[in-house]
Amino acid sequence: MVATSQPLAAQAGLQILKEGGNAIDAAIATAACLTVVEPTSNGIGSDAFALVWVKGELHGLNASGQAPQNLTLEAVSEAGYKEEMPKYGLIPVTVPGAPGAWAELSKKFGKLPLTQVLAPAIEYAENGYPLSPTLAKYWEKAYKQFSKKLKGEEFTPWFDTFTPNGKAPKAGEMWSSKGHADTLRLIAETNAEAFYKGELADKIDAFSKQHGGFIRKSDLAAFTPEWVKPISVNYRGYDVWEIPPNGQGLIALQALNILKGFDFNAKEDVETYHKQIEAIKLAFIDGLKYITQADSMSVSVEELLSEQYAATRRSLIGDKALTPEPGEPPKGGTVYLSTADGEGNMVSFIQSNYMGFGSGIVIPGTGISLQNRGNNFSLDPTHDNYLEPGKKTYHTIIPGFLTKDGEAVGPFGVMGGFMQPQGHVQVIMNTIDFHLNPQASLDAPRWLWTEDKTVLVEPHFPDHIAKALARKGHNIKRSLDEGGFGRGQIIWRDNKSGVLSGATEPRTDGEVASW
Repeated sequence: MVATSQPLAAQAGLQILKEGGNAIDAAIATAACLTVVEPTSNGIGSDAFALVWVKGELHGLNASGQAPQNLTLEAVSEAGYKEEMPKYGLIPVTVPGAPGAWAELSKKFGKLPLTQVLAPAIEYAENGYPLSPTLAKYWEKAYKQFSKKLKGEEFTPWFDTFTPNGKAPKAGEMWSSKGHADTLRLIAETNAEAFYKGELADKIDAFSKQHGGFIRKSDLAAFTPEWVKPISVNYRGYDVWEIPPNGQGLIALQALNILKGFDFNAKEDVETYHKQIEAIKLAFIDGLKYITQADSMSVSVEELLSEQYAATRRSLIGDKALTPEPGEPPKGGTVYLSTADGEGNMVSFIQSNYMGFGSGIVIPGTGISLQNRGNNFSLDPTHDNYLEPGKKTYHTIIPGFLTKDGEAVGPFGVMGGFMQPQGHVQVIMNTIDFHLNPQASLDAPRWLWTEDKTVLVEPHFPDHIAKALARKGHNIKRSLDEGGFGRGQIIWRDNKSGVLSGATEPRTDGEVASW
């Protein structure tokens, strides 16, 4: 099974399974294809993370890139940014990790050569595909935004690549990118060496130098995907797994650790929503203070996930909405996909340019759209996540995985920036506490805490619950658009029957999953 947000990409992964590939090959094929068929959310210049279940063991891959060596607090200040990092341009560009992730996953666990695995993505890039309605919506939104904000010469290649006729392509129109195809072909033929040490690295280096950027070929050459030990909490007999920091999966685990101390009698009950929101607020405010590259954190993961600290944070939850403050533990634009195969292998994979198309920087003639992940760095030297050369910033993209009694249940993920850990908590509780099937779990109306006591709710969120939450002191705002609440995918395995259940959301652009 392959489940992802774009049916053409799901079919690409399925094609690789039919050609004899395993779940890892299918994940790589799907991820590469998504850079072509959903460039509004990710690209070749993305970062990536993966949780991979192989032969009864869960492996974690952190393929987030580091800040360039030339990117210092002083350099950013001299460029005119003293309070916060810019969103667009070359300054927030960090080393892309996605091509390295594909090559590393292929080398360690894949069955087919990367040239075969990336072939569907190359075909779509070279020959084109018709835009889906959802894709066209976000493409048009980005075009309008970039037309107003991106005025320098360094942004011209983005418009040349993604608006070749002077406008965003519409739903049903064909779009292709020969440069994108050529780049994917080079990555496949060299196992990503061309991207980090060869021809493509030279092009990134030259463009960055030409326009006053900081990333260099030496920064690309220094990048290595990192295999990490996944972190988890036990929630009502299930182990919920996330990638350790610099990812924000820790926030989801911390919230679940708080919530497991409560009993929930019904999903559609104001007390259920109230406690969920309060737990997320307490976990998130800690995450925003402490999460960064692991060796730069002033507290440890173990301290934040300790039962003692969970009980302390839980005790702060009362009848009314609180304004969260960080605690002090006792010292001691994203795409998601999931795959499963007949051998029992399963993959939870996520990659992103961060804000839609990312930095607005495209390397001419290559289709490489660079991420703006560096925007998350703090410019405050006292903050755990302050900018340093070679450092990895706080990261929003997080793959999830669920096991029970040492057996895989399956991968899950929710897209959408800071929505992601909030979505993970809601999906896990919908599944475990309220026994919803994967599709119903994803389809259930979501909420999104933004700051202080403010909570956004989806357009179809129950009105009586929204009003009851307002009476508890929550500042409830109803959104007119579902886009900010994340899309998601799930593959669950019934460990008694071995049957897989898959779901993807929203379902407006195609099938639920590809079998």
